[in-house]
Amino acid sequence: MNQVALPRKVRFFNVVVKGLQRVGIALGPVTVLTVRGRKSGQPRSTPVTPFRVDGAEYVLSGIPGSAWAHNVRAADTVELRSGRRTRTARMVEIPVAERGPILRAFAEQVPRGVAMMLDAGVVRTGSADELEAAADRLAPFRIDPA
Repeated sequence: MNQVALPRKVRFFNVVVKGLQRVGIALGPVTVLTVRGRKSGQPRSTPVTPFRVDGAEYVLSGIPGSAWAHNVRAADTVELRSGRRTRTARMVEIPVAERGPILRAFAEQVPRGVAMMLDAGVVRTGSADELEAAADRLAPFRIDPA
């Protein structure tokens, strides 16, 4: 699947968030996920917004073909940083048949994430129904302790 190009303002936001997190400033629920690159082996970081469904914590790869999702699939563990707090975790991709309720929850809980998907042209309306219907293109990952 081809990677969707991120809009300029999303790329700018990602740089700002990573810089603020690096000096220990948390920005609400936004967390920086760092994972080793599957080809380079170098650490790669991207902002994500964890959300909860039935007591479990998830992040969504809302841009089909995103490099971070490919890297997470290949990695044993990732690092999640929020302000001065860092934790190591395992991430488990949710099977397509089980994604519906998780995608619906994302639409309700992470409106800025939905807005980013709208800006990137991934979705047209950002409704919970639309995200659920796109389960084959959007990859939620459950965050488990390492």
